[in-house]
Amino acid sequence: MLESLFHSDNPALALLQLAQRLVIVLIALTVHEVAHGFAAYKLGDDTAAKYGRLSLNPLRHLDPWGFISMLLFGFGWANPVPIRAGRFKNPRLGMAISALAGPLSNIILALFGWLILEVLIFFVPDSLYLAYAGYTAVSADMTFSVNLLTAATTFLWTFSYLNVSLAVFNFLPVPPLDGSRVLYSFLPDKIYFGVMKYERAISIVIMVMLLVGLLDYPLSWLAGTIMSGIDFIIPLI
Repeated sequence: MLESLFHSDNPALALLQLAQRLVIVLIALTVHEVAHGFAAYKLGDDTAAKYGRLSLNPLRHLDPWGFISMLLFGFGWANPVPIRAGRFKNPRLGMAISALAGPLSNIILALFGWLILEVLIFFVPDSLYLAYAGYTAVSADMTFSVNLLTAATTFLWTFSYLNVSLAVFNFLPVPPLDGSRVLYSFLPDKIYFGVMKYERAISIVIMVMLLVGLLDYPLSWLAGTIMSGIDFIIPLI
């Protein structure tokens, strides 16, 4: 997986790609957690607000291991926003909605990034697009423009893909990921708390599976399928 970060033979370009990825990961994780807290706040739980977790400051939300995992593998997590289900009028529904808000926020970001990408490509002059796409030779006076367009499109595509990847990973129905909170909101308490006893052990197993690559194919396939759906939807907007 590491070579995907530094696949360019140009050190300057590889550094730029890493910097882009760092920025995108910070944005994706921060918005994800703020969305959890904001949804909970609107449903009656102000715990996240009291702990300063509605802030867009990335440092308030980062989990070191989740950040590294997101950076290296494209799948990760942040420091969970504190939520007290007892403060919701309907605790189960409130937990489900607040949990769903995180992945949904990343899908919205992915749609936004892809829309900007489509608009950018639409307004690019034909001569520049043909050079960018490799259909014509890049003239000396077009080199800077082609490089700038390449950097912009790479950033926007990566922005969309990493946001989709974060949404897909966090929607897995295993603790402590968001999917488990949605699923278990509809399960009897006995089953829910029985599973949550093993939350730490399950987290370790998930991390090991990421490290050895067991989750690469299914998660990448799901992310790719959603990206294809976004590619289909955006032209219809």
